[in-house]
Amino acid sequence: MLVRPESGTKVLWQEMLRHELLAAMEDGAVVVVPVGSVEQHGPHCPLDVDISIPYHLAVRTAAALAGEVPVLVAPPVTFGFTHYNMGEIGTITLGLETFVATLCDVARSIWANGFRRIVLLNGHGGNEAPTWSAAVKLAEEDVWAVALTYWTMAKDELLAWSEADGGSIGHGGEWETSLQLYLRPELVEMGRAVEDAWRLKFGPGVGRFARFPERRREMEHGVMGNPRVASAAKGGRLFALLQERLAALCREYHATEPPRYREFGSHCP
Repeated sequence: MLVRPESGTKVLWQEMLRHELLAAMEDGAVVVVPVGSVEQHGPHCPLDVDISIPYHLAVRTAAALAGEVPVLVAPPVTFGFTHYNMGEIGTITLGLETFVATLCDVARSIWANGFRRIVLLNGHGGNEAPTWSAAVKLAEEDVWAVALTYWTMAKDELLAWSEADGGSIGHGGEWETSLQLYLRPELVEMGRAVEDAWRLKFGPGVGRFARFPERRREMEHGVMGNPRVASAAKGGRLFALLQERLAALCREYHATEPPRYREFGSHCP
């Protein structure tokens, strides 16, 4: 999966020439690392839903900000932590420790190249806590990254705009399917879309704050939510908002210095 801006603007880290990357570093460029997974998303969506969305979002945001704020898109971390989807064909997962270590090594490498503004832009629910853990681990080393899962930028809007899924990003449901219909309609087969019943261990009230980790997901068709109410128009509306919010982050990030550990009487080495 290689996506370039339609404008022809160079934003991909791996396509930069040496002098271009040096200039971006000296200009304090924000580096966005798309993070996702490869796993089934029901009978109707491709396996790379969770990496395709943050990747497209990063590329389009970087291109839109060209000439205003320097933003680079790092090679995506395609494989994520999704052991609970191993019951479905097509899933490729990393172990938890391997996934966290991979994110840390990628961020350390970017930092060692002189880039001090890193965003780990995640698109997979199972990666959310591990990606945050990676950012916390990096902070112990005075290496700083913003760990961001894309749908957290639009919680209120997802709730207000949902027809069926109650504001949840779901899994191959209303919103992920809408985003795919907007970004890559040729890869979606809506004639195969089905809605699975949600299986919860606790009632809706308690379930808002108490849950178990997943081991093997127990959905008949691997879907969480209702993809049959999805549309390209919905996906485009949400994507435009996400791009606006990510652009706002990049502007502020570029305009300020990241955190830095300083000793004020600390006895720690």
